[in-house]
Amino acid sequence: MKVLMVLTSHDQLGNTGKKTGFWLEEFAAPYYTFKDAGAEVILASPAGGQPPLDPKSDLPDFQTEATHRFKADPSAQQDLATTLKLDSIKADDFDAVFYPGGHGPLWDLTESHTSIALIEAFERAGKPTGFVCHAPGVLSHVKAADGQPLVKGRRVTGFTNTEEAAVELTDVVPFLVEDTLLSLGAQYEKAADWQSFVIVDGRLVTGQNPASSQGVATALLELLA
Repeated sequence: MKVLMVLTSHDQLGNTGKKTGFWLEEFAAPYYTFKDAGAEVILASPAGGQPPLDPKSDLPDFQTEATHRFKADPSAQQDLATTLKLDSIKADDFDAVFYPGGHGPLWDLTESHTSIALIEAFERAGKPTGFVCHAPGVLSHVKAADGQPLVKGRRVTGFTNTEEAAVELTDVVPFLVEDTLLSLGAQYEKAADWQSFVIVDGRLVTGQNPASSQGVATALLELLA
């Protein structure tokens, strides 16, 4: 069992002068969920090498069992520091793909033709795809085989407008995940802010927020079982 994890290479939080990137918990919890299930996990990003960590996700308030484990794990840290370039990746080589969130993916992975083509290749091959928090936003330009938006008519979730408002970035992000999924014709669903919420629609798995990251990974493994 071989799982690809795709991380952002984007580190600028709009024009705020602040940094962004991937969210640590949304990487660490799925990484260990896959590893503990015996999967081989390969990491990739548009630029390759070390992806930028959202500094806010490194604050004490946002640490979990998985993030503490990561910080004590030199092997995992080395994996993260040496991500492969996304354009070197072939969907044929993997059984599933998972995209962690953080705000970074809204800028680079959403617009990446390489990422879009990769997700479409997984989808056409009937392989499970997972996205958590802001990562469902990377589906914005992904098409189904009939040329319609992949999410059209599909049950999905992702970071809510009220969660974005709570972190005071509504006017900073390039688009709101909830609004965009709805505009594409998705059957968007959500739970209360910050509660774990995962939706499985066929081979497409989405999670609402950081608390949902392990749940998305577990659902992907169940689809692979």
